[in-house]
Amino acid sequence: MATTNSAPPSAWLTQEAFDRLQAELIQMSGPGRAEIVSKIEQARQEGDLKENGGYHAAKDEQGKIEARIRQLSEMLRYARVGEAPADDGIVEQGMVVVATIAGDETTFLLGSREVGAGDLDVFSERSALGEAIMGSKVGDKVSYLAPNGKNIDVEILSAKPYKG
Repeated sequence: MATTNSAPPSAWLTQEAFDRLQAELIQMSGPGRAEIVSKIEQARQEGDLKENGGYHAAKDEQGKIEARIRQLSEMLRYARVGEAPADDGIVEQGMVVVATIAGDETTFLLGSREVGAGDLDVFSERSALGEAIMGSKVGDKVSYLAPNGKNIDVEILSAKPYKG
């Protein structure tokens, strides 16, 4: 049986987004964990755990914190930080893309929502649209199958590096 040692795809993040997410991870895995453990212990001391709403709420919160810690750890481990893509008109992570999608002109960032691109829509490179346009050049026409089963036509009008 052959095994593969492939790393998950990397996310493109600005330095600001990387620093913000790293601070969130440090807070959640240190003081955040300690706080939830304290809440669970306090609720546990209130008696019967079967009917203890505070205990169950604290355990749910703990699960959400642990899931976010895993998500952040994985994202930051493989992140491409601040490496602006080349301004060569080829669509890749970290590009602001202007495209005609199903007849409507749309401007968006191709990358991680964690970048926090303000009013700019963000589409993941792993989305159906993202996978269809990755590597395309200005002027290229591609299509992709939307989740609703419809084939969507896309024309790349421009692709410029995101400046934050």
